[in-house]
Amino acid sequence: MREIVILVPELEPEQNVEIEVSINGRKRTMQYRVELIDWEGSGVPPNDKVQVIKHKIAEYDKDWELMEIGTPNSDGIPLTFRKRSVSNPIKEG
Repeated sequence: MREIVILVPELEPEQNVEIEVSINGRKRTMQYRVELIDWEGSGVPPNDKVQVIKHKIAEYDKDWELMEIGTPNSDGIPLTFRKRSVSNPIKEG
């Protein structure tokens, strides 16, 4: 699948975004979730930030797939997940 970049307003952590797209008249709804990973609250030493990210991804709900790792800051890093579309068929519009 090709990618389209859509700019959305700044999101607060742990918010869901639903986007409906139409491809050749067929509609599909896609769901995204942004999670802010706190370096301190992950149970992994904060000096090993790669391990913090790996740990969070490995334990994340398997109905969601990692789409993007955002820009880290001193407190944490945003991760964007997309809901897997197993039961999300394209609808004729």
